[in-house]
Order: sequence, then C-alpha cells, then structure tokens
Amino acid sequence: MGDGGREAIEPFLASGGALLDVRAPAEYAQGHIPGARNLPLFSDAERAAVGTTYKQQGRQEAIQLGLELVGPRLAELGQALRSTHGEGDGVLRLHCWRGGMRSESVAWLARQLGLPVVVLDGGYKAFRRWVLALLEQPWPVQLLGGRTGTGKTDLLLALQRLGVPVIDLEGLAHHRGSSFGGLGLPPQPSSEHYENRLALALHRLRGAGPIWLEAESAQVGRCRIPAGLWRQMQQAPLLEIQRPLEERLAQLVAVYGGHGQGPLREATQRIARRLGPQRTAAALEAIDRGDWGAAAGQMLDYYDRCYDHELARHGEGDQHRLLGSHDLGGLSADQAAQQLLASGCFTASGA
Repeated sequence: MGDGGREAIEPFLASGGALLDVRAPAEYAQGHIPGARNLPLFSDAERAAVGTTYKQQGRQEAIQLGLELVGPRLAELGQALRSTHGEGDGVLRLHCWRGGMRSESVAWLARQLGLPVVVLDGGYKAFRRWVLALLEQPWPVQLLGGRTGTGKTDLLLALQRLGVPVIDLEGLAHHRGSSFGGLGLPPQPSSEHYENRLALALHRLRGAGPIWLEAESAQVGRCRIPAGLWRQMQQAPLLEIQRPLEERLAQLVAVYGGHGQGPLREATQRIARRLGPQRTAAALEAIDRGDWGAAAGQMLDYYDRCYDHELARHGEGDQHRLLGSHDLGGLSADQAAQQLLASGCFTASGA
C-alpha cells in the first residue's frame, strides 16, 4: 500500500522503503523502531508549546500554532522527504506517537510531492504494545555458558555466520556484561530501546528453531533483559564451553588491555567491595605498572566464583538442564563453531 494508507505493525515492518519517525528528538532518543530515522515535525520545545496550548486553549488553537511553527519549514521538510525517498526503493514509511496528526501531516506533504507513503496505524504507541507482548511470548531459547574469557560472544557470532539462529544480547546492549563491559563501545541504548531491538531480533528468528543466547545476568550494563525472556532463560538448557586459563587471560588482555590505565582503574574500583581489599590493591598496582595480564588474573577468581554459582543452579533439577561441556582449548572461534556444528550441538537454520 503506497497511496497514503495505513498499515498494521508487522506489514509495516516488512515493507520496503525508508522508515521515518516524525516525533520530536527527545521522544526518538528515548526509544524508536530500530532502523528509523528521525525527521521531526516539531522540535522538543515546539512540541511542548503545542501540547500546552492544547491543554489550555483547546484543539483548534493547538492546530493553529502547529501550522504557524511548521509552515516556514515545509520546503525543507519536502526536500528531506524527496532526498530520503531517492536513496532507496519502496514507499516512505511514517509514524508518530499514535499515528495521528503529525504523521498524517507529513504523509499529506509526501502525497503532494507525488511520493508513495504509508502511515503506521497506531504509531509508536502501537509498536510498543507489540514489543511488550512479543517479549512475553514463549521462545525456544538455549544458552551458551562459560567462564569469563572463554570467548562466548565470539563463538556465538561465528555460529551465526554459519546459519545458527543467534541473538547477541551484549551487542544489542553495547556492553559486554562485566564492570569492564562498556569500555570502547558506543553509549548504551535506553532500556526501552533495548527492548525494541531485542523484540525485532526475536521476531526475525520466529520459526527458525532453537535460538541461542549467551547466559547473562538480568542486566547487561544498564540494560535490563525483559522479565518474560529472563524467566525463560532461567529455565533454558545450557551448553558450557571451557578454555585453559592462559587462553582466557589472553582474551581479556586482547579485549580490554588497550583502554588505558584510567578507565581500567575506574572499572576495577567499581567492583572493589566484591574483589576484596587485597585483590583490589594487587589489581590496581598491576594496572599502574601496565601489566594488564596480572590485573586480569586477579579479576578472574571473582568472576569464576560468580559463574560457578550460576552453573550450579543450571545443573540442579528438571528446569535447569545442563546439555554438556566442551573444551575448546587451542581453537579459534570459527574453528570451534565448525566443530560444534559438526558434532550436532547446534543446528543451522534451514538445515
């Protein structure tokens, strides 16, 4: 449908063409449909002014103010619509908060310019309802576990390249999960936007078979794994991978060692109470002399104890079924993925 009509969530998401969020920048920053660009009809201040006018003076006065604010920018908006449509094929897909006047106004402008356009029925509010409902649905999740430094994320990404259904919880959160997990990564999304990204990732894997996730705590940095999915993860089968201590230390040095003394000290101090005074002092001293390998060795004891506790929970009872344990020592992530796939531990989608 490309004549200015309206579409429900899943057809709207499946359509080709550019996706434009015409809400104000602050609304977009809080959370948006992944892949959407922000083409705001109003600035944050203008949106607030229109809202205040609506409450105090009524709908007609608010519409009049909106016209006065947007009128001088119509040519600029039209050029942005033409440029965006020219970058790809398909219709322009538009939405605002509820699929109301903001998206319909921009859709009207697009139609006047002869551009194919469709509006999301119910807007971003309807998308959020869809996200929250999807995250409560049952999913065939299975977990990959292993001690810190075993390269779980690298292995999952290698398996994904081989066609195994995988969701990278840490990648979606821009965080590796530990106190050091944000080093060198972009800012984390809001919890709302993390839910949006995770829901779309699950939706794309619907019907693909078992979906593999990394065994995580309930929070990945500041992003909280949605409660419905977290409950399923706590009951999911778990496959453990192992690597020798020297390989795990080398992995930590490779990932974190290049971030400088300041950030490494700050991350260490954040877990000082859990490390204890002696290990904290030893780790900080090693960081100060540039020996990140020695510092990482102090961390691993703490993280190993945390992992042992979680692994014991997955080894107990019918609800926490340990699938097995595989020593991947000496293998690269790609080699390990090929070996595990050949052994039948994982199944590629469509295989």
